[in-house]
Amino acid sequence: MHTYEASSDDFGGEAARVLGERLGVGPERVFKTLVLATARPPAGSRTALAVAILPVTSTLDLKAAAAALDCGKASLAPVDAAERATGYVIGGVSPLGQKRRLATVVDDSAPVHPTVLCSAGRRGWEIEVAPDDLIRLTGAVTARIAA
Repeated sequence: MHTYEASSDDFGGEAARVLGERLGVGPERVFKTLVLATARPPAGSRTALAVAILPVTSTLDLKAAAAALDCGKASLAPVDAAERATGYVIGGVSPLGQKRRLATVVDDSAPVHPTVLCSAGRRGWEIEVAPDDLIRLTGAVTARIAA
């Protein structure tokens, strides 16, 4: 667990900058968690929401995420829907411990790193986890979703 005083609206950029300075990790190891609204529920899910986890330095390829989740189309979920479904505030959405387990896709760049950092459920809180553990704990599929 790594913490810092969050002071910006650039949540991922700030995390990458602070953790890079403090821990010496590259920004490609800091991952963001985005909640998606999907055209239909992903396989095995009861809700038309899903999660994409990718490096903060990347942009989400929505078509690739939708294909990986087999859910038709995907877009970013409205803030209120994302917060209600996960129990976290935007900028602090953790892929772990969400109110509802959502179908999840992790960018295929994660497994090349020994560990990745992602939100621990609050702005300024990051958890360092082995990619295989993140994938297993979230029940995620992996795919190239970063553009």
